Amino acid sequence: MHIGVCRVELHLPGNLSLKGKRRVVKSITTQVRSRFNISVAEVDNQNLWQLATLGICCVSNNKRYVNEVLSKAVNFITGSRFEIEMLNYEIEILPVL
Repeated sequence: MHIGVCRVELHLPGNLSLKGKRRVVKSITTQVRSRFNISVAEVDNQNLWQLATLGICCVSNNKRYVNEVLSKAVNFITGSRFEIEMLNYEIEILPVL
């Protein structure tokens, strides 16, 4: 079994309030969750209105599949219609015995 973890840091340059940030982040997390059937949540920078950090997790028996799903999720977020900039992302795949 393999667990893939991805941390995505986003900048929301046009956002002017926490309420606006919550709207954008909720929409992104809902779409990623339903499209890829993976877990996603805001994990850091909750009180900053122009920064968001998302944590994404995928579990599978196939390491290649985990990497593919997480990469597609990152590409989906960057290609979304929202006014966001991806600052950084990192993917880590952990084997579980």
